[in-house]
Amino acid sequence: MIQIEHLHKTYRTGFTMKPKKALKDVTLHVEPGEVYGFIGPNGAGKSTTIKVLTGLLNFDSGKVLVNGISPRDVKSRRFLGYTPEQPYFYDYLTGRELLRFYGRLVGLEGKELESRIHWALELLHADKDWIDRRLRSYSKGMMQRVGIAQAILGKPKLVILDEPMSGLDPMGRRDVREAIQQLNRDGVTIFYSSHLLSDVESISHKVAMIVDGRIVREGTVDEITESCGVEYHVRTRQAILGENLPQGVSLTGHPQEFVCSDDAARDRLLSYCLSNGVSVERMDHKRPSLEDILTEEIARADV
Repeated sequence: MIQIEHLHKTYRTGFTMKPKKALKDVTLHVEPGEVYGFIGPNGAGKSTTIKVLTGLLNFDSGKVLVNGISPRDVKSRRFLGYTPEQPYFYDYLTGRELLRFYGRLVGLEGKELESRIHWALELLHADKDWIDRRLRSYSKGMMQRVGIAQAILGKPKLVILDEPMSGLDPMGRRDVREAIQQLNRDGVTIFYSSHLLSDVESISHKVAMIVDGRIVREGTVDEITESCGVEYHVRTRQAILGENLPQGVSLTGHPQEFVCSDDAARDRLLSYCLSNGVSVERMDHKRPSLEDILTEEIARADV
């Protein structure tokens, strides 16, 4: 559905038009039917990549295909829905009037248009009294819901969302997560960026992590987190003296709680407990979160 290979993009800024590399050899692939999370710090290149995909920005070199078509070709937008991070809408319109405007742009009219608007608003839990108020009175969260609703009116095969959960309260985030998952169950491919990494972990099939214009990690959440090491936290009913601990096992500060650095250390501790009559009360499988890994990658890039 999305194919990016060796993508480079340079901006020229300031009075001297000094070049600044925004994207450096970016390669990623999004398969049809995936929910694909795109994460990274501010200024890493997320929005630039999205603008390249939607044809809003040109690029220096590389290969970019959206549903098999270059984004430089307007045909690539035929089955694409898009919401920018900070959309600009005509604020004198009501939310419903705005959706009618965008619905007509994708060829909807009459009863079909009204039915599609009702479907989009219901999906996003936005069919409230405020939808008939003018947009200038909307909160950021209301605007986000309307922005996503206009992106899906045409029932596109691919939806690209730039920070769709920005400005939403916890209930709003839940509603948007559920809407993304329902669209995906209906066969829509979702590519989205987000700073809310717990949401990314919960709904994404795959994730790409971009730092300083480069993709530093890509894969499923499990693949990314497990590649950075796994710890096991074990609690026993009896204390074990520090000098008797197997290799790779350390105390947490409590004589009955231990950290095993890997699978082998876990097995050595369990074998020790079995041989010495020590009862294991609990064992937890701990792995780093996406936030932990992203923080580490940012620190590494700054060195």
